[in-house]
Amino acid sequence: MVDGRGRRARRLPGTLVHLASLVLGFGAVLMADYYALLFLTGRCALRDALGSTAHLHVPIWTGLAGLVAGGVMLQPDLDSPLTRVKLGLVLVLTLNGLQAGLPNRRMAQRSTAAVLAPRFLGWGTATALVSQVCWWGALVIGFRNSQA
Repeated sequence: MVDGRGRRARRLPGTLVHLASLVLGFGAVLMADYYALLFLTGRCALRDALGSTAHLHVPIWTGLAGLVAGGVMLQPDLDSPLTRVKLGLVLVLTLNGLQAGLPNRRMAQRSTAAVLAPRFLGWGTATALVSQVCWWGALVIGFRNSQA
């Protein structure tokens, strides 16, 4: 039988990887969404917003990969309904991130908001909303599971 300290010591590396990856990945997502808000409120040009967010893809994907690796190290209870919901959110988040490249490439080909079709703005907005719901949902579930 392993005492509580031994189990905590085994979980520490996974927790550190998970938290560092959360800061890296979700922090980069929040920055990308901030640049999108700057564009939508007319405080920066589309080209500037897209140029700024282009540099955030590596930290976003690195953070997501680290979250998955840290999550595996934490050995979650896969029988828990909340854990299954969290895994579903991570899957949706990943698929959403993959499809996000399509509107980004198309928007990058336009130089001003005047030539940007409303459907691209809608697509980008929906992508950002799905991303936020998945990130915050997984964060809340992870926090709740860590308290159990």
